[in-house]
Amino acid sequence: MTNTILINRYASRRLYNTQTSEYVTLEEISELIKLGNDVEIRDRKTGEDLTRQFLLQIITEQESKGENVLPVNVLTGLVRSYSTAAQGVLPDFLSKSYEMFSEQQTAMMDRIPGIGAPNNWQKQQADLMKSMMAAWMPQMQKKPAASQQGSAAETESAEELAAVKQQLAELMKKVDGL
Repeated sequence: MTNTILINRYASRRLYNTQTSEYVTLEEISELIKLGNDVEIRDRKTGEDLTRQFLLQIITEQESKGENVLPVNVLTGLVRSYSTAAQGVLPDFLSKSYEMFSEQQTAMMDRIPGIGAPNNWQKQQADLMKSMMAAWMPQMQKKPAASQQGSAAETESAEELAAVKQQLAELMKKVDGL
């Protein structure tokens, strides 16, 4: 069970943890998340939800420190997806893929003693994510956004999604075999 912690951002750009009544840094928010908490970050004055913006900033800082989880081809594909038909299906695909990945991670850690070592697991995590996204990226690169229109584009997207699901299922079988 996770706790959602409300973090208010003030006009001074300082972040305030309403649960502990203290100012926090991005690093401290990152640690709260790593401990299993969910956070919601809101602008104190307007009430605007800033959670996505700050989570992306935390990821950017982690990546810049050399804690690379997202391969360049995945990041490139994500940028491309903003201008393609994949933009509509990619968020759901990534969400479902990560859910399945998390479930498999938990199952593997329960079955295999010692697999939970951070460095070993980060490499396995990066390799699995790279393999999953490699199937998706070439398909996105084949068709420019202008050529994907109407029902033909919808059919292609459905076929691409089916292919990705098939490849994901095969990867999950491999993970189960570990």
